[in-house]
Amino acid sequence: MFNPDWLLAYLALGAFAGLVAGLFGVGGGLILVPVLLFLFDAQHFPAASSMHLALGTSMATILFTSLASARKHHQHGAVNWRIVRGIAPGILLGTALGTLSAAAISPSGLGIFFALFVYVAAAQILLDIRPRPSRQLPGFAGMSLVGTFTGWISSLVSIGGGTVIVPFLIWCNVPLRHAIGTSAAIGFPIAAGGTLGYIATGINLADLPANTLGFVYLPALLWVALASVLAAPFGAIAAHRMRAGLLRKLFAALLLVLATKLLWKVLA
Repeated sequence: MFNPDWLLAYLALGAFAGLVAGLFGVGGGLILVPVLLFLFDAQHFPAASSMHLALGTSMATILFTSLASARKHHQHGAVNWRIVRGIAPGILLGTALGTLSAAAISPSGLGIFFALFVYVAAAQILLDIRPRPSRQLPGFAGMSLVGTFTGWISSLVSIGGGTVIVPFLIWCNVPLRHAIGTSAAIGFPIAAGGTLGYIATGINLADLPANTLGFVYLPALLWVALASVLAAPFGAIAAHRMRAGLLRKLFAALLLVLATKLLWKVLA
């Protein structure tokens, strides 16, 4: 049975993740995964499945967070729906590949991979490498390839794709706020494909805690998603009022802190 003592923790996590998702267009998984892992360990979930449960529950939460965030960014005219439509087919293929890969990787290996991936994303943003002024978005084949890679890596580490999509769009000279808004919308097909994958790969396992659907822990999904949906629009509003340079530095700092915390826990 679900212990209601954890309710406030899930609500607080959802509210913070929603704010970050709206602010940076990242889906919130960068926060959700390490904190959910900590909460699941504190509730004595089986060690062999706690990382996969954190990933699956995070991915399911992003379904709701991405919708709330994208809606607010769309109201500010910051979602390029042409990019969303062009990249979605590759996204769905990539998420299917990612969830299959996640099921074959050990929990400790998955945690280390996640942390290292976030370090790379943070370094890319902090270095602020500028693209050539003539660089444009690729054609259909290129967008499909980027979508497949983004879907794979996003479902593997349970993120909304912002750490891949935002730097990629900036590299293609898409303005920062439009990159964030478009990334928020792309988070929905990533979350849809990833959630189905995590449910399918865990649905027949017998040693999972009660109240799970595959690798999705339903009580955490309910309360985290509720709070994140309410908070995400406020993060999106802040993103359109904040200076772009400050926005980049805050994003990179957040990635470094979270990756270090998770890596420390896994190696310990």
